Amino acid sequence: MNSMRTLFLLCFATLSIHAQDRVDRSTGMDKTLLDQIPVRMKRFVDDQTVAGVVTLVARHGKIAELSAEGMADIEAHRPMQKDTVFQIMSMTKPVTAVGIMMLADRGLLALRDPLERYLPEFRGQRVAATIGPDTARASTPLRLVTIRDLMTHTSGTFDGAPSEIRNYNQQMNISLTDLMPVFARQPLLFQPGTHWSYSSPGIDILGRIIEVCSGQKYEDFITEHILKPLGMKDSYFYPTAERIPRIAMVYESQNGKLGRSPATILGGDPAKYRQGATYPAPAWGLYSTAEDLLNFYQMMLNGGTYKGRRYLSKFSVDLMTKVHTGDLNPSGWMGGTGYGLAWEVVKDASGELVGHSEGTYGHGGAFGTQGWIDPKHDLIRIMLVQRSNGGTDSMRDVFMTMGEAAVE
Repeated sequence: MNSMRTLFLLCFATLSIHAQDRVDRSTGMDKTLLDQIPVRMKRFVDDQTVAGVVTLVARHGKIAELSAEGMADIEAHRPMQKDTVFQIMSMTKPVTAVGIMMLADRGLLALRDPLERYLPEFRGQRVAATIGPDTARASTPLRLVTIRDLMTHTSGTFDGAPSEIRNYNQQMNISLTDLMPVFARQPLLFQPGTHWSYSSPGIDILGRIIEVCSGQKYEDFITEHILKPLGMKDSYFYPTAERIPRIAMVYESQNGKLGRSPATILGGDPAKYRQGATYPAPAWGLYSTAEDLLNFYQMMLNGGTYKGRRYLSKFSVDLMTKVHTGDLNPSGWMGGTGYGLAWEVVKDASGELVGHSEGTYGHGGAFGTQGWIDPKHDLIRIMLVQRSNGGTDSMRDVFMTMGEAAVE
């Protein structure tokens, strides 16, 4: 009996030693599984899903996995690096929303305030009827659009580009001030608060509200109050010449092979790097890196603080990351989610099947970028790629699942 007990204890001790070798004590994550992330990502590069990819997994405030695979620029023979700069597209939206919440914390606006209080050009907005013989009729909204409606994508604001400025998303040659009267002339798609409909122009309107309430240009406010203080040194709206060599090129699938994306994508010709742009695109305009985004996400995960400095009240962080869209369906891009204040929030972990815990929140971007924060597991996962015509969902799901599965 004693010999059997001794054998059992020896086996148990051996397994414990192996488990300790496998698990990083500082992050509580399975190193063996994390080591497989770049291996799996390389397969997506090899099959030309994307030209290259940077992935980052962090837990307990520490980076557990950071890797780069493939090419940042195929034609220039430039490999992907861990600090390669990406157009993060709609991952910009939560940054703009944090700017709004900063102003709310200071009493410079209130989320229930009507849009027209800050932007008078939106007075007298109309709602387009969408059913039967009344489709050509415009009616009066039952209530005014609020700042909260814009942040939750329930305002009824259109998406896309009005015909009179149909190329502004490519030419980027119009200011937020000049955009607003054009936006205000577009009828709402539905009565405010009755449906969910994703709207980049709605977030651009928030960018103009930041300008009105702060007295600064949108991009200056975001840079001064968020990017610089958080140490996001490689995050900006307009690339300068010295920054261009670190920016990843944007590609699309063309008959099963990757080719450079055309000038018709958001931001225009990716090889021109928005030179001469005057439109900051609060809905999708930021360039950034994985480690810069980690600083921003860690601030959110910390309840509004980062390295001893408070950026948002804990109340504001909690408010942003709760579901505001109730039972509206759909109200998000992935199954089992709703929308908070410019964050997509997981309501049902079984809905999207990528390992997100309930309460996980994040955002994606038009070129395949993804960033998700899991408060339950103190976990951050970031995947950065540059493909403009979709096709990266499986890659996203594989990475997100592996990152969550590595939590011990």
